Amino acid sequence: MPLYNVTLKDGASPDELDKAKETAQSKGGVIKHEFSLIKGFTVEYPADAVGALESNDHIHVEQDAEVTTQ
Repeated sequence: MPLYNVTLKDGASPDELDKAKETAQSKGGVIKHEFSLIKGFTVEYPADAVGALESNDHIHVEQDAEVTTQ
């Protein structure tokens, strides 16, 4: 399963992040890491179910990827 980074959008309630965690876990996701500096988490999540997270207007969902510099 691919990894996704889920972060809370500016102005959104911290409760929205808890709801996103519950949604991810109920749809088969496994939370791999919770961020402390920003409000968010990384979740291993089925690609065909990511729409359940992306439909939440209070969070940002981005597939995890390797970042390189020149």
